[in-house]
Amino acid sequence: MNMLTPAQAAGLIQSGQTVVCAGFVGAGHAEAVTRALEARFLQTGQPRDLTLFYAAGQGDRENRGVNHFGHAGLVQRIIGGHWISAPKLGALVAANQVEAWNLPQGVITHLFRAIAGGKSGVVTRIGLHTFVDPEHDGGRLTPRTATSALEPRVQRVTLGGELQLFYPGLPVDVALIRATSADEHGNLSTEDEPFHQDLLAIAQAAHNSGGIVIAQVKRVVPAGTLSPNAVRVPGILIDHLVLTEDADDHWMTFGEQHNPAYTQRPADAPAAPAAALDEPLDARRIIQRRAFLELQRLRRPVVNLGVGMPAGIGRIAQEEGHSDFTVTLEAGPIGGTPADKLSFGASAYPEAIIDHAAMFDFYDGGGLDIAFLGLAEFDGLGNVNVSRFGDRMAGVGGFINISQSARRVVFMGTLTAGGLQVAAEDGALRIVQEGRTAKLVARLQHLSFNGPYVASLGREVTYITERAVFALRDGQLMLTEVAPGIDVPTQVLALCGCPVAVAPDLRLMDGRLFRPPLMGRAENP
Repeated sequence: MNMLTPAQAAGLIQSGQTVVCAGFVGAGHAEAVTRALEARFLQTGQPRDLTLFYAAGQGDRENRGVNHFGHAGLVQRIIGGHWISAPKLGALVAANQVEAWNLPQGVITHLFRAIAGGKSGVVTRIGLHTFVDPEHDGGRLTPRTATSALEPRVQRVTLGGELQLFYPGLPVDVALIRATSADEHGNLSTEDEPFHQDLLAIAQAAHNSGGIVIAQVKRVVPAGTLSPNAVRVPGILIDHLVLTEDADDHWMTFGEQHNPAYTQRPADAPAAPAAALDEPLDARRIIQRRAFLELQRLRRPVVNLGVGMPAGIGRIAQEEGHSDFTVTLEAGPIGGTPADKLSFGASAYPEAIIDHAAMFDFYDGGGLDIAFLGLAEFDGLGNVNVSRFGDRMAGVGGFINISQSARRVVFMGTLTAGGLQVAAEDGALRIVQEGRTAKLVARLQHLSFNGPYVASLGREVTYITERAVFALRDGQLMLTEVAPGIDVPTQVLALCGCPVAVAPDLRLMDGRLFRPPLMGRAENP
């Protein structure tokens, strides 16, 4: 097996090639190789005009991960699922310096498999009636993208009388992947990684495209010593190995050097820690508690918790002694306690870990009973934007796959942003300082979720804020609950950027939400 330094591996990447990077937020990215590639470009101006292709966002919101590609000239095109982890890529988009597409993360994971199998691409309903749909933006992020040689990246097609979207594949020249161990034949195992994501599909896609596969590992073991069931990528697909010279290049995640809980059995889990009952009841925690009530009403649901505020529902459930549900994460873990921040995608003491694309098979097919997702901006039709705000690129990630497929969808976010301060007092809510920016608007900046379309599929959609709850009814947003202590005309409706219907059976939000420490028995059954 050919062993290379990071600099030697970076030297194999040639101008104009398509490079696929594996990784998920802070885990699984071949950091040593991409850092060396960036250094080579800054020193020599080579390579140039790469096409960067990735599914999940990879980075620390500063310099690591795919941020290493964030230089004008190094990349010509970017096709990515989630962007918020890589602000340097977002800056290239804001300056119109690259051709760029934001496609659903699950679609990209399935594209890797399609490319590996020599198929034309992926046909799916995922993305219909959103900014990904050619009837809107076709996933394009910059003006220069419209004239790209790769256009169109998304096409409308009708198969069997059903409208769908076709996402064409493209050849992969270089795959950059990461594993824990390689044997002398190049077989890869992931025993110290929190999940194994798309490693096999990406390696097969590059190999079968006539490209090369470069794998970063932290150890090399003798041939024949890896259990065949532990091998995630066979050595027949690997062209070059990079043994990390610096331990900092192979942390388990960008946030943790090593956390054994991410690969240990549920039976190994210690007793649950005592509930943090002294935490203040701020807007974020109130919203999480109200969302938890939606979870509590279901019998043994299979759940997805989005990044940020939704991820905290697991902690609320733990405090309340509720465990009758199973959490899944896009990266592959099933069960356990989801990690957050730079370790998002991992789960402590999971019951199982499947691959990234298989999880999206489950999601796209309707396997989720309920999903809890972020709410950055919404309108009177129940449409939601989580993907783009002016020049700031967040990216849609797996949001479209999940929000268009889960049986129930719960969006979570404050009603206003920018300085909002609230106080929970004796079962009621008081607005101490109003936020500067209303989040319920007349027109979205980006259409990430099409409310009327998803409602037409028979899904139940709820929007939870700290002071009010809305539901999607008859194709429009309707106010269904309000917090005790809140005046509906002045503190809810006056802050809505468009007309909102008020339910004839408008209810008070459960008073327990506004009292510490635990909620206990329901007040408003």
